[in-house]
Amino acid sequence: MTVRIVVVLLLLVAAWAGGLLRFVETLPDRPEAPARKTDAIVVLTGGADRVAEGVRLLVEGRAPVLFVSGVGEGVTAARLLELSGHGANEEPACCIELGRTARDTVGNAAEVAAWAADRKARSLRIVTAAYHLPRALHLLRQAAPGVEMLAHPVVPETLKLERWWRWPGTREILLRAYHKFLIAMALDGLAGRSGPAGNDG
Repeated sequence: MTVRIVVVLLLLVAAWAGGLLRFVETLPDRPEAPARKTDAIVVLTGGADRVAEGVRLLVEGRAPVLFVSGVGEGVTAARLLELSGHGANEEPACCIELGRTARDTVGNAAEVAAWAADRKARSLRIVTAAYHLPRALHLLRQAAPGVEMLAHPVVPETLKLERWWRWPGTREILLRAYHKFLIAMALDGLAGRSGPAGNDG
């Protein structure tokens, strides 16, 4: 192996490591414009804590409707309310709409964009895990470029962002999210697109 190849490999590793550190350091840890109301709240499935947060925002009147993308067959709004700690027959069930076609984040983006267009929604509050938000927002903004997207991160209790490299579970989640983010950006580059660059599929 020549010196030139070694130098190139070292530079690639350094760029990868630096990008990973920046990715983790810049993960959103608080809601964007928390007091603002939007046309809808959107939850990307992947954890009960996300649905619970979406329902809480709906109950607080942050938007007139909650859309949950990527819901499995047979799951109802009442069941989601139960899983999130709310009674199945509570009033919020009437203001929850479910999307069942998405199977990954790309599918979430297409499903949310179609739903927002049908609803004529111009502003959405996107609720998902903090590590999922960078890629999710990137794909959502590509799919619905005329819709304002506000980030609303959920940080699971099991995610240890303080000294994250010491926690195997957290390290695995963040590495997977970072690599998917890199792939999304690489695909954009191949397609000749540019822009900021997260279901977790």
